[in-house]
Amino acid sequence: MEMKNIKKVLIANRGEIAVRIMRSCREMGIHTVAVFSDADRTALHVRYAGEAYHIGAAPSAESYLNIEKIIEVAKLSKSEAIHPGYGFLSENATFSRRCREEGIIFIGPSPEAIEGMGDKITARKTMIAAGVPVVPGTTEKVSTEDEALNIIAEIGLPVMIKASAGGGGKGMRLVKKESDIVSSLRAARSEAKSAFGDDSIYIEKYIESPHHIEFQVLADRFGNTVHLFERECSVQRRHQKVVEETPSPVMTPEVRKIMGDYAVAAAKAVNYEGAGTIEFIMDDNLNFYFLEMNTRLQVEHPITERVVGVDLVKEQIRIADGRALPFRQEDLHQTGHAIECRIYAEDTDNNFMPNPGTITHITEPHGLGIRCDGYVYPGYTIPIYYDPMISKLIVWDKSRQEAISRMKRALYEYKITGVKTSIKFLERIMDAVEFREGRYNTHFIENNLKYLLSDTECDMYCEDLALIATYIEHKEKIEKIEQTISPATVRHGSDWKHYGRRYGSLRL
Repeated sequence: MEMKNIKKVLIANRGEIAVRIMRSCREMGIHTVAVFSDADRTALHVRYAGEAYHIGAAPSAESYLNIEKIIEVAKLSKSEAIHPGYGFLSENATFSRRCREEGIIFIGPSPEAIEGMGDKITARKTMIAAGVPVVPGTTEKVSTEDEALNIIAEIGLPVMIKASAGGGGKGMRLVKKESDIVSSLRAARSEAKSAFGDDSIYIEKYIESPHHIEFQVLADRFGNTVHLFERECSVQRRHQKVVEETPSPVMTPEVRKIMGDYAVAAAKAVNYEGAGTIEFIMDDNLNFYFLEMNTRLQVEHPITERVVGVDLVKEQIRIADGRALPFRQEDLHQTGHAIECRIYAEDTDNNFMPNPGTITHITEPHGLGIRCDGYVYPGYTIPIYYDPMISKLIVWDKSRQEAISRMKRALYEYKITGVKTSIKFLERIMDAVEFREGRYNTHFIENNLKYLLSDTECDMYCEDLALIATYIEHKEKIEKIEQTISPATVRHGSDWKHYGRRYGSLRL
C-alpha cells in the first residue's frame, strides 16, 4: 500500500529487527536506509536495504547510540522518517525529541509519552491515577538505605528492588531474607548506575508464583486505542524472556477482557500513539497488577501478528504517517496459537555464556505455520559487541498442543554450525511437562534447569559426529572425481571454492 508522505525510512537498528522492518517497508513501497557500525559492514540488514551508511565504531555508544550521527545520516539520505526498532534508542526521549526538532518523523511515541512511562515511579503514579491496579510498593524514589529498610518492614518480605530508569532485568534484585536487604540494595543501585546512569530505585511487593503477562496496544492520533490481546512471557532466565506464546494458557475470557480494558486505559493515560506494550504480573489466582509500559515494538511481536492477523510494523508506519487505525476493538480476534523461541548464540553448558563466531552452516526450518526472523548466514561472523540473539523462530497452529508439536519439529530441523546455540535447550523446554501442560510461571527455568540441560551435550556430540561423517563422505566423492581428471588440471589442498565452482552440481 503506497503511503501519502513517508517514502523513505531510516532504520536505526541492526540484526533481525532491522531486516524485519525493511521487509514490511518493501511491501509498502517504502525505500529503506540502513546504518551500520564497523562490526556490521557485511550484515544482512546492510545488504537488504536500498541504501547503507557507516555511522561509527563497533561499540554501541559510538554507533547505534550516536543520536547526532543517525540524525545526520537521515538528513543526508533525505529520509522522512526513522524507525528505531527495539533496544538501542527505541525508548530514548531525547532521540524522539531530536527527530521532532529536525522535522523527521519518529516512528514511535512522543518524547513526553516515553518520559512518562520510561521512569517506572512516574508510570506507577500515572497508573494509580488512571485506576489501573499496581503492585503494592513505593510511589517515590528511595534514596537511602534507612528509608528502604523502613519501607520493606512495612510492605513485608519478599520484595523486588528495581531500578527506576531500568529494564531488561538490570538493576533488579529479589530479596527474601532480611540479611540480604542491604547487599541487594547496594548491588541494584550500582548496576542501575552503570546501566542507566541513574541509581534511583523503587521497591515492590514480590508476587509469589508470578506469571508475566503483557498486552499489545496500538493507538492513533484520533483517539482510537485498541489492544491486540495478551502474550504469556513467563519462560525467563535472569528476567530475560526465552519463550513466549499467545494466547496465555492460564488466561480466561473474563480476565482477558478486564486486563485488555486496563491496558487501553493505561495507554490513554499518557496520550499514547503508536505500538506499545502494557506489562502485568499475575498470580495463580489470576490477580494481576501493572508492571510497566514498553514504549516500542517488542521482540515477541510476531506471535501477536500471527494470531491476530495484523502487521504491527505497517501499523506503526501508518500511524506515524498520520493515518487512523483501520479497525476497532470489536474487529480484532485471536485465531489459533503461536509460540516464539529466541535463538541465542550461547553456550548453555557454560552458564549460557555468549558464543560469538563465524557461522559455517545454517539450515532454517520450513513448512506450514513457520516463520524465522533472523539475520545470520553461512560465512557471517557474529560480533562480540551486541546481544547474542541471532534469530526468532515463530510457529502457529490451530491449538496449543499442535503448536508445541510444530515447534519441536521446527527446532529439530534448525541446524546452525560454527557457534554454539540454545536450540537444544529450547527443544527440552518444549518437552518439559510443566510447559506442555501450561502450568508454569517465571520460576520455570530455575526449577527445571537440571532437566533442561540434560542430554544437550550428548545431542551436540551426536550432531558433530553426523557432520564429520558427511564431510568424510563428501571428500571421498571429490577424490573419486579427481581420479578421472588429468593431474595437470587438479589443484591440490582443501580449496573448497575451487571444488564448488568446478563441481557445483555435486550434492551431499
